[in-house]
Amino acid sequence: MTDPALQQEASGLPAAVLWDMDGTLVDTEPYWIATEMAMAQKYGATWTHEQALQLVGNDLLESGRVIKGAMGLSQSPAEVVEELLDGVVARVEEAVPWRPGAVELLAALGEAEVPCALVTMSYERFVTPILRRLPAGTFPVVVTGEKVSRGKPHPEPYLTAAAALGLDPADCVAIEDSGTGATSAEAAGCAVLVVQNHVPVPDGPRRVFRETLAGLEPDDLGTVLADVRRGITAS
Repeated sequence: MTDPALQQEASGLPAAVLWDMDGTLVDTEPYWIATEMAMAQKYGATWTHEQALQLVGNDLLESGRVIKGAMGLSQSPAEVVEELLDGVVARVEEAVPWRPGAVELLAALGEAEVPCALVTMSYERFVTPILRRLPAGTFPVVVTGEKVSRGKPHPEPYLTAAAALGLDPADCVAIEDSGTGATSAEAAGCAVLVVQNHVPVPDGPRRVFRETLAGLEPDDLGTVLADVRRGITAS
């Protein structure tokens, strides 16, 4: 059997690409923010756009704790999360707002036989209607928030995805849009392609920045991995 690391080195492609979802694959952050604002209005609480942006990339249960405290809600953090999910699932079932270039890059990776995993802190019932819009088998591994004990920025989500694929995270490229997610992937040992969206992401030792996924090809992700290995991480 061919060693995945040797196969990756020979092809110049990453062994796998590990995708964040919210803000990276799909631009659903506005859905979350709109739902949070609607909850604040419903309960007569105050919630600002700036507070909402501070939750980008967070573990959902942690976001539930923050919202509960900030809005003075009687519900448990888990109940807050379920109410949030009711709102965002309804919105995503109406329309999936794909990020520029994401679907095209996924298709190109499939043609190049580079496996992909989805690594998101969203829950399965939010992820499912999005995955239904993609070809079956696009993500042979899906890691959601309820499948890990420690969410981003802990490395567990990305370690779990790489292990499920039978790969070393050091041979994988993660695609992220938040500092929280980039920290998680970086700590797991992945090379990280950062495409900023709603929040700024600081530089990091394993982070390469691009303006957009549009126009990127699998070879470009191989270059990201090679650059990280050589310590070249400037945008």
